[in-house]
Amino acid sequence: IRLQRMTLINTSHPEEFILLGFADRPWLELPLFIILLVTYPTAMIGNIAIILVSTVDPSLHSPMYFFLTNLSFLDICYTTSIVPQMLTNLGGSTKTISYLRCAVQLYFYHIMGGTECVLLTLISFDRYVAICRPLHYTLIMNQRNCLLLVSIMWLIGISYAVSESTITLQLPLCGHNKMDHLVCELPVLIKIACGEKEMNELALSVVCVFLSAVPLCLILASYASIGHAVFKIKSSEGRKKAFGTCSSHLIVVLLFYGPAISMYLQPPSSITKDQPKFMALLYGVVTPTLNPFIYTLRNKDVKGALGNLFRNIFMSK
Repeated sequence: IRLQRMTLINTSHPEEFILLGFADRPWLELPLFIILLVTYPTAMIGNIAIILVSTVDPSLHSPMYFFLTNLSFLDICYTTSIVPQMLTNLGGSTKTISYLRCAVQLYFYHIMGGTECVLLTLISFDRYVAICRPLHYTLIMNQRNCLLLVSIMWLIGISYAVSESTITLQLPLCGHNKMDHLVCELPVLIKIACGEKEMNELALSVVCVFLSAVPLCLILASYASIGHAVFKIKSSEGRKKAFGTCSSHLIVVLLFYGPAISMYLQPPSSITKDQPKFMALLYGVVTPTLNPFIYTLRNKDVKGALGNLFRNIFMSK
């Protein structure tokens, strides 16, 4: 009986997974490896710079930069949870990951992703209040409310990741340990599971409607209101600046939400072969790399704060 139980456990949950990646297209591996080798440090440097300058410079101690600091922290954790595994997969002959490492990656990756969905909504709400309700901005976006919103954001992200990942990891795999992906991800794990998994697919879709589609609708509604308010600005230069900022933010939002919705709001069984890989590269690597430059580093206040920070460092030396 004990032997049968051990056999069942080993069959249901293998000791390691084989991440096939682009094994059928080996010519893609070197270019993607080089791209990741460049974008990953760029994302790290950009996001660390945002955290440092927003923390050190008193002129950036505002709700907007508080949310952007959280975004930079999330992006650092988000990319770090998957990019080292991608580099190992693309750059080496070993394309395996242990079951434990896969589970840890699954939790961290989806905690950061789910939390970022909510955070992008908070950033758009902050901009809406600042532009459409400027007289009430300090009252609505005070320190207490900002901390409360961020706490709720983390609670939602963690609750989503823990519940969905735990349920998915309990699915029997019946000896299937090959994933046609670069990392461990919920739809791919559900796809290789055996037995009845329709309820898991339905639960994932329902949760992602509330975590992806609803926040995206709120973001678009916020920017529609912002656009309406911007049209009332008499200065053409002011309108141009506001539209430039909003369009940049919307590009980042669409780059993040577009692939996420296409991945998580359709049944895993209907996902095409290479779709998860390219989507993971897009919303797991490209977006976190672009975020610091689009949201913050183009801002004159941030550029000035960075200049002051570097001058103080060199003068102290």
